[in-house]
Amino acid sequence: MSIQRVTKSVKAMQRYFGDRSTAVSVVDLVEHFRGEMNKVTVYRILSRMEAEGIIHSFSGSDGLKWYAACKQCTNHSHYDHHPHFQCKVCGMIECLEISLPIPKLKNRKVDTEIILLIGECETCAS
Repeated sequence: MSIQRVTKSVKAMQRYFGDRSTAVSVVDLVEHFRGEMNKVTVYRILSRMEAEGIIHSFSGSDGLKWYAACKQCTNHSHYDHHPHFQCKVCGMIECLEISLPIPKLKNRKVDTEIILLIGECETCAS
């Protein structure tokens, strides 16, 4: 499913992710856009943006779904296979620009890998 109609809500969501360097939880997104769009619209736009390769999602340590902007993805392939870091003090989550090789597993096909490192960010550690 692609974003065929670029509505005011879609533009607002695209702008929001264009201005961010860290990930955001779906709960925070719903709260941020409260009054501008309802929860169903937020989820629908997130789903379409992920399918288009604009954003990617992963689960945080709190079990919530988090979203971050993709760098070089398309609607055919996601290239954002990287670990994420979550600060246990302030809750900030960021994409790490490092590559961790995922081993090939005999008799298994891996579709998704989720690597979440948890600790203290630079600000909270000092």
